[in-house]
Parts: sequence; structure tokens; C-alpha cells
Amino acid sequence: MRITPSLLNADFAHLAGEAARIPGADFLHMDVMDNHFVPNLTLGAPVIEALAKTVEQPIDAHLMIEDPDRWAPQFVDAGAASVTFHVEAARAPVRLAREIRALGARASMALKPATPIEPYADLLPELDMVLVMTVEPGFGGQKFLDLCVPKIRRTRELIAATGGEIWLQVDGGVSLETIERCAEAGADTFVAGSAVFGADDPGAMVEALRERAAACVH
Repeated sequence: MRITPSLLNADFAHLAGEAARIPGADFLHMDVMDNHFVPNLTLGAPVIEALAKTVEQPIDAHLMIEDPDRWAPQFVDAGAASVTFHVEAARAPVRLAREIRALGARASMALKPATPIEPYADLLPELDMVLVMTVEPGFGGQKFLDLCVPKIRRTRELIAATGGEIWLQVDGGVSLETIERCAEAGADTFVAGSAVFGADDPGAMVEALRERAAACVH
């Protein structure tokens, strides 16, 4: 069970210091928004490049942007160990996934809540991770959408059918109250923002979330 806290809910003026508060995090989840694909504007490759030089954890860049086919390689160059593109925005997702992998990073495909996984089943062997959004992308602190749980389960079934080592990530409203539903449905990688950075001890919350998720797997 991997916990990848979202720095969207951290103190942007002290990102390296915030990362130091969560030493047990498996990745640092960085939300990149362009104010076009989603109605918010956050950070870009230069911030990731600066942060990658100062933190211990690998960086998981979640690109909520238009034209990821053009921009995603820059985030690998900036130091991201994993790059997630939205399939709704990618023009050539297989080519893009292969390019990300060829540059040395993990390739991940994200789906908005209303986007079904089934049309993309044949793409799964090209990926290292699938991200099922459990809120509409764009802002942190949103309420978990239970309607996404069946899609998590179906995605896990399709991943299992490939026989590959593909991670299944969920992002949106993940907390001690919701992580069990995600883990039971088959997720193994969890993005948590406000649940972690809103806690008195973010590092302890990372471990509490991991334990809560692991308890669901028999």
C-alpha cells in the first residue's frame, strides 16, 4: 500500500519543508494544472525541478493540462519519477506512454470520474499505473465520490487480466474514512492531500492511512 501525499494542500512557500514532514511517503504527488483542462492554475516543471533536487521522496507528477503529448516529457526531464497524463487530453496515449517510459519515468494514465475504463483496456500493458479520480479534478479538499468505487473494482479486474505489475491509484477525498472502500475495491496507491496536511502530524497520518488500507487486504 503506497501513500502519495498531494502537495496541493501543503504550504507552497515551504514545499521542501513540507516534504520533510512526511518522510514515510512513497511519492510526493504534484498536481500540475494549466487553467484550461481544469479551472485552476498551480505549478509547473521548474518547481518540480527545484523540488526534486532537495527532497528524498520521488515525485509523482499529475498533469491536469491540455496537450500532455507536448509537455509531459519536460516533467521527466525536470526529475519526476512518475508522470500521469489524462486520457481525455492525450491525442496519442500509447505513443505518449512509451515516450515517458523511454525517458526513464513511470507512465500513468488518469481518468476523470465520468470517464469509463473499458475503452482503454487494451492500453493497460503500456502503463505502469492507472489513476482513477474520485473527485472532479481541479481543486483539493473535495468530497469523495462513492460512485467511482465500482470503476476502481472494474479497473482492478482489467489490470489483473493483463498479468502485469500495474499500480492502481486513487485521488480525491481520500481519508481514514474513505481509504478502506478504495483498498477493498482494489486500489494500492493513494493520493491524500487535506487528510495529510490538515493533520497535526502529517507523517503519522501517512502511516495511519497505510495501515488502514493494508487492513482491508486479505
